[in-house]
Amino acid sequence: MINETYEAMLGAKNIIRVLSEFAAKRGEEIGYENVFDYSLGNPSVPAPQAFTDEMIRLLQNEDAVKLHGYSPTLGHPLYKEKIAESLNRRFGMNYTANHIFPTTGAAGAVAHAVRAVTKPGDKILTFAPYFPEYNPYITGAGVELGVVPADRETLQINFAAFEEMLDERTAAVLINTPNNPSGVLYSEETLEKLAQMLRDASVRFGHNVFLLSDEPYREIVFDGKTAPYVSKFYDHTLSCYSFSKALSLPGERIGYVAVNPACEKADKIVPMCGQISRGLGHNCPPSIIQIAVAYTCDLTSDLSVYEVNRDLIYDKLVELGYSVVKPGGTFYIFPKSLEDDAVVFCEKARKYDLILVPADGFGAPGFFRMAYCIDTDKVKRSLAALERFTKEEYR
Repeated sequence: MINETYEAMLGAKNIIRVLSEFAAKRGEEIGYENVFDYSLGNPSVPAPQAFTDEMIRLLQNEDAVKLHGYSPTLGHPLYKEKIAESLNRRFGMNYTANHIFPTTGAAGAVAHAVRAVTKPGDKILTFAPYFPEYNPYITGAGVELGVVPADRETLQINFAAFEEMLDERTAAVLINTPNNPSGVLYSEETLEKLAQMLRDASVRFGHNVFLLSDEPYREIVFDGKTAPYVSKFYDHTLSCYSFSKALSLPGERIGYVAVNPACEKADKIVPMCGQISRGLGHNCPPSIIQIAVAYTCDLTSDLSVYEVNRDLIYDKLVELGYSVVKPGGTFYIFPKSLEDDAVVFCEKARKYDLILVPADGFGAPGFFRMAYCIDTDKVKRSLAALERFTKEEYR
């Protein structure tokens, strides 16, 4: 007998992937350059040349047996050391290699972090709008996901609703800043307020409430700002990172969990992640990718194109009368739909070859997401289609 849980999941398709596949098929008909595909958050700029050069150097000069050998269960020592050094230098932390656990991107990092600080029957809270894949990461661990309703005007944390939902079953809170899908960046004041609420709740409930920080967009921040490092604000934080976005390496599936050295049982969480991997069949990212990223972890791709694209789209949306919060980072923008049913709105947009994602699955019905990690010329050409769609369907 097959597993009924996973069989049932086959009917709950990822709308982002469905729309991306639709865009690809439509591109076969009219040329993909004519499909304004804002569905998938796949980086549109290449990885730094230094990363490619490092891969070539490793393949040409290193001993093949060592290079392609098994990584230790807890990760390649060089990768762990270089990540710890980088985080300490950049954010004033005091990680050691023993606080770093390599993972297959931020998805693997969140999945491990969830299991490290919860047990079946516990609850994790997150804030809408949120990344829909949190559902399988969390419920797959036997943990309940509680979604705090969005502040629909600011898209920042709805602290009043959070206070109501925070209870003794809450083992952890999962945040994502800069945020997918909204592009919103949490300020230092917001993080300090959240941290104080978690400290107070930990005393009240008699157990530490962990903070899981999902931060693959940490380097994609606009207007000359930087993203506050979440772990600086709260001791019991596990940072979950991916090099998919900043280094433009989504297909390499490389990230990590960084355990705040001050958190509860900090010396045991990385070894525990190793045991979690045994149950998941995870067993670390490829050795060669760990080594190559170890030498290039302080670099980023040329991320400036995303800010250019943001400004083009934001200005046009405002001109057309959309209600939209200006993103502080990422490569997403999250306007309100021009009708209550964003699914219907996005279906209408497809007639104009605009591929937009309704936000029902993000916990924010009535909004839609645009992933503007596409060529700037294509963004410019899409604006006429956006204007035509808006005026013909809603004016």
